[in-house]
Amino acid sequence: MHITRRSLLGAAAAAWSLPVRAQNPIIRIGVLTDMSGPYRDLGGPLCVACAQQAADEFKAENRGFRVEILAADHLNKADVGSAIAREWFDQQAVDAIADINNSAVALALAPLCVAKDKAQLNTGAALADLTGKACTPNLIHWTYDTWEQGHSTCESMVRAGGDTWFFITADYAFGHAMERDARRFVQDAGGRVLGSVTYPFPATTDFSSFLIQAQASGAISKGWTQSRISTTALSPSRSRHFAWPKTKPSSIPAPRSPTSPARTARRT
Repeated sequence: MHITRRSLLGAAAAAWSLPVRAQNPIIRIGVLTDMSGPYRDLGGPLCVACAQQAADEFKAENRGFRVEILAADHLNKADVGSAIAREWFDQQAVDAIADINNSAVALALAPLCVAKDKAQLNTGAALADLTGKACTPNLIHWTYDTWEQGHSTCESMVRAGGDTWFFITADYAFGHAMERDARRFVQDAGGRVLGSVTYPFPATTDFSSFLIQAQASGAISKGWTQSRISTTALSPSRSRHFAWPKTKPSSIPAPRSPTSPARTARRT
């Protein structure tokens, strides 16, 4: 099914009850994003501008509604994001929160949105738990996630000969979830995880000590479980000075793809 910005706004509108809609035909959407930190370029002001564009397109086709876009910076802190969301819900009549490009913030908002009967339109946080154990009837998760990334990458790399792994993991919700899901797909494909190490995010800029640990493990594959932002610090130009074991042709048969419980639920 093709999902557009207009259909997401329609979902927010549908979350309203008819009596409330009749009394106050205004849809208020709060864009809760990173305006000043490492995810600013992935969301931030551009995400707010896109939300406003979507609102303008929706209003042009639905003359009976007014749409207001609010914006705030969650500072990549779950308590800050929760406080902003609560204030929006209680004092500014916000109907839905969008973007939320931080997994810890998204997890904190899930029960709050249920308690306040509001919608979470999540287009930023990539934690697979949002459509798994933390899924709620009030949440729409419209983006990639850790299940998809681990599944698409790890199985194919093991089959190509990269069957021993070492993970360098950002010490926050997304990083730990990414390593968890990637480990499972590596092991299900017949590979082995030889070790892992965590690092502070986003403060870490020198990964030399972590690369040395990965090299010493003898692992063929290095699993960087972090956001796309910190990937720049781990580019080939910075790790080319380390000698890595070469991949070998794999004798492991192509595994059957495991089924994610969340995706089974979506299909049924």
